[in-house]
Amino acid sequence: MSRRLALVATAAVLVPAMTLAAATPAWAIFGRRKPAEPPPAAQTARPAPGQPQGAAAATAPAGPRKATPEQRAQAERLDPLARAAFWGREVEVDPADAEAGVKLAAALRALNQPQQAAAAAERVLIVNPDHLEALLELGRAHIARGQGFYAVQHLKKAETLAPRDWRPLNLLGVAYDQTQRTAEARQVWERALQLSPDNPNILANKALSLAASGDLTQAEALLRRAVARPGATLQTRQNLALVLGLQGKTAEAEQWLRQDLPPEMANANLQWLKKASAAPRGSGAAPTAASPRSWDSLRAGGN
Repeated sequence: MSRRLALVATAAVLVPAMTLAAATPAWAIFGRRKPAEPPPAAQTARPAPGQPQGAAAATAPAGPRKATPEQRAQAERLDPLARAAFWGREVEVDPADAEAGVKLAAALRALNQPQQAAAAAERVLIVNPDHLEALLELGRAHIARGQGFYAVQHLKKAETLAPRDWRPLNLLGVAYDQTQRTAEARQVWERALQLSPDNPNILANKALSLAASGDLTQAEALLRRAVARPGATLQTRQNLALVLGLQGKTAEAEQWLRQDLPPEMANANLQWLKKASAAPRGSGAAPTAASPRSWDSLRAGGN
């Protein structure tokens, strides 16, 4: 089975990648007034005759302020483009703000800009080299751009910093699998499952690795365990539909497809699955579904 099988499309549609310069300004998102333009240097207030020298400076408008905790919490409920605009502004206000840097990296990754996401996470690590969330986000960004090899060292460091946290191990398994270190990947996922039993994210990543290597039966078993858990996502359910369809279990695959996708997308993916299951195993001749994504790009979204 080809390791680059096109993946069934999910209902989530990525916003087209664009630079932060074109993003909506944060003051507009939160209904703030547009910041006043600073006066030209020649028009800067001068103290009146007899006024103390520092009085004019004391009345000068303050610089931009960081958002409140409530505004930051609200920003996390916005779409990726608006989040990138918001956190980009926060980084401009305070370049040493680690939370803002990590959140900016995550938003850029969601906008399918993994290179920029990696750069944002790296800027955090320059000041805070042991920042766990920045290490994880840098690992995700490298995986998202198909360069899991460069994620390994950062994820190993994250594991050392947080030995009871399943997330570094889950991502490390993806990075190993992406660099064709399959046996090591599955060992790492087993360790992650010891820390977080039946975690749907870990189960789904291991299942995708098995499916990519041709073991659809075991992949199906793991994905059934994953979708039964409360934290299972639409993406995990669609992975199960994919694995079922590739085994010719079209009727059940269709049920999962129609559960989460609009009719036109479900129909397109169902047609893709029928052709893919009929193609010779390992031929790599499967057609492309609507908004295709590869196995590797799917795993890039793991926690």
